[in-house]
Amino acid sequence: MEKEIIKDINGMIEVDRKVMERAILVAVKSRVESKEVVEEHLDELEMLADTAGAVTIIKMIQERNRFDPAYFIGKGKAEELAELADLNDITLVIFDADLNPTQVRNLEKLVDRKIIDRSGLILDIFASHAKTRQAKTQVELAQLQYMLPRLTRAWTHLSKQYGGIGTKGPGETQIETDRRIIRTRISKLKDNLKKIESQNITKSLKRKDYINVSLVGYTNAGKSTLINLLTDANVLAEDQLFATLDSTTRSFELDKNKKVMISDTVGFIRKLPHNLIESFKSTLQVVNDADIILHVVDISHQFYEDHIKVVNDTLKELGCEKKKQVLVFNKVDALEDKAKIDFIRSEYENATVISAKRGINIGQLKDGLVKIYEDKFGEHVVRLSINDSKKIAQIHGLAEVLSTNYEDSYVEIKYRANAENLSKIEKLVKTGY
Repeated sequence: MEKEIIKDINGMIEVDRKVMERAILVAVKSRVESKEVVEEHLDELEMLADTAGAVTIIKMIQERNRFDPAYFIGKGKAEELAELADLNDITLVIFDADLNPTQVRNLEKLVDRKIIDRSGLILDIFASHAKTRQAKTQVELAQLQYMLPRLTRAWTHLSKQYGGIGTKGPGETQIETDRRIIRTRISKLKDNLKKIESQNITKSLKRKDYINVSLVGYTNAGKSTLINLLTDANVLAEDQLFATLDSTTRSFELDKNKKVMISDTVGFIRKLPHNLIESFKSTLQVVNDADIILHVVDISHQFYEDHIKVVNDTLKELGCEKKKQVLVFNKVDALEDKAKIDFIRSEYENATVISAKRGINIGQLKDGLVKIYEDKFGEHVVRLSINDSKKIAQIHGLAEVLSTNYEDSYVEIKYRANAENLSKIEKLVKTGY
């Protein structure tokens, strides 16, 4: 932050003004990667940097067959990076890959600028966007797990101040003390998340009479816009990466007596830190609980196929790869080449092409959900004696009763129930309990 002087009729006042950090983005291109792909990755890193509050001044791509163990990009390129940082008043260098502690320490010493990697940048964005107790706990846990093996960075000042023999012991002792504190904090955060997860499971038990739908997708694919359109959820929907961290669950009626519980989740992204996925598993429990996954894809993005793969790989890591999935290609209004729509429909079975922003083809999406609903909650009819008042009351408690017709001494009940409650009703009718 820096102070800005503003004059008004009463004199001069000082206000805080946020200063954007000036950044260089760095990527390494191997022989097996195309320059186009590496440049697209850097464009995404630029969006991440912008979200975090940095303006990109220079993008640097270094071609190497393998990463340099000491400087990641090699010492010669690191020296060139230091010169560029000096000439362009750079305050921050961001690498589009994960760096090890040694590489960070060497780069910071040579470049004399703050060095962060892609995982550190994503964690910083998550920390700034976390609002609820659950999200803050998850992000802190991921940050501490990321920080633990990198603690040596915090103690380079010991060698600068004293150097040589006699400085190793105190530094190592302090590092071990900090590691112990961090491990204790990690253990406590994990316990807190388990409690939150058990509360979420209790809440999910109340949703069994609904079809549970979970929205997943690459970050900025338009999931929040879609849930707002379907449910008036008023979820924050911005053209910004990771605008939504907490899962939002809302209910709406597809049709008369056809209820849906739909949940929005945090967006996925390539190279998402493993610790972050682990920490957010309690939030992503709604994906495991879902009857169907709506996989939202930005059809207008050049690398939408890569985005689909990233999401599917993340779902596999969450153990959800076998869930019923429907691909929803969003942002068709932003698509320049309309011939792409025919290709999508031929390439992906049962794909729905929509615009959540403009409301295009939303009826088609709902029709697909109605079919899934009817497959899950088929209509059933039971005939009971009107004297079986206890059974009749229990059926009303277990199912969605669609109609009740009385005939002489019998009552015919048409109802809809999920598989679990259907089994209970069949047993009730057959055995009486």
